[in-house]
Amino acid sequence: MIRFLVALLPLLAGWPATAAERLVIGYVDRMNDPRHEDRVGFGGIVLEQRGRPFDGAKLAVDDLEAVGRSLGIAFELVEARADNSEGVAGAVQKLRQERGARLILVDAPAEALIAAARAAPDGLLFNVSADSDALRGGNCNAQTLHLGPSLAMHTDALVQFVVARKWRDILVLEGPGARDAETVRALERSAKRFGARIVARRPFVLGSDPREREQNNLALLTGGVAYDTVFVADESGEVARFVPYQTLSPRPVIGAAGLTAEAWHWAWDRDGGANLSRRFKRMAQRPMRGEDWAAWIGAKAIIEAVLRVRTADFAKVAAHLKSAEFRVDGSKGQALTFRPWDNQLRQPVQLATADAVIAQAPFAQFLHQTENLDTLGFDKPESACRMSASP
Repeated sequence: MIRFLVALLPLLAGWPATAAERLVIGYVDRMNDPRHEDRVGFGGIVLEQRGRPFDGAKLAVDDLEAVGRSLGIAFELVEARADNSEGVAGAVQKLRQERGARLILVDAPAEALIAAARAAPDGLLFNVSADSDALRGGNCNAQTLHLGPSLAMHTDALVQFVVARKWRDILVLEGPGARDAETVRALERSAKRFGARIVARRPFVLGSDPREREQNNLALLTGGVAYDTVFVADESGEVARFVPYQTLSPRPVIGAAGLTAEAWHWAWDRDGGANLSRRFKRMAQRPMRGEDWAAWIGAKAIIEAVLRVRTADFAKVAAHLKSAEFRVDGSKGQALTFRPWDNQLRQPVQLATADAVIAQAPFAQFLHQTENLDTLGFDKPESACRMSASP
């Protein structure tokens, strides 16, 4: 925070001490979103404490409120909550019509985000939590910026890690859900891209029915083939958490358990990360997660753009956010920017265990002709995104 304020000092000269302009930052999410409820295991054991990413946006605005006042701009964070995914577009319209918000953070699944973009054709939306590759590909649009890593960025980060360590042979355990199949498809792309090899792809089922022992017994699932690491695709998390230390061969586990790919992990202790996580926990009374970081960086990016263009004018702020001159510090050690071909925020991806960040991708072995962060996710030549509208 102190580092950020020092960087802003050259911008403060000559600005009025009282607010002459007002910028409304909107925030839309769903009531009782199951994605943000605490993850609870058998017997009511809390496996992961979660919460609304709105807390991250609030932290960013609270941190920079005084800076805004000194520049003559008042920042206001306003929220609208939908009853369900179908109501997200209406909530976006409500903020636009009743509060004048044109810069709106949206925490919703992919389908709801697409509908929300159609509902606010003259605004700019910020995708907080949907990691769908399609949103950055065939279903992209010019008025939606993506704050968290895509699914492809997650699997690229994990595959870069295992290839860098020469653990190239991967055994895949795949759950029964559609999300699990989507994750495996992303892994297959990443493996092909970076030179890893999937030696077997084995489906598993939830439960302990002895008639399905070949699909629920970890010794059987991980036997009969040579591999360097085990990748688990398990949206439920109920099988994944038991895979480490139960594989037939003594091998590391990645994916849904063991080493996971994260936008943010509370144990990151470099580049101001420890300070950010402490401030968030003090405010929200829980650890900072990837979605919280995404909401935080979204609100911070908006405010940073306003400070750079010296006005709350929407057209100028939106243009700067999408320009080559825009930079924002995400406490990950590198300046973050938006990719012009799909509006994805370039960023390192953290690879973490339960209580430690082991590494941060991309890795030096994987070079790019212009920007190494573009080794994560879909690069421009392979992107299917064709911008459909402009804010």
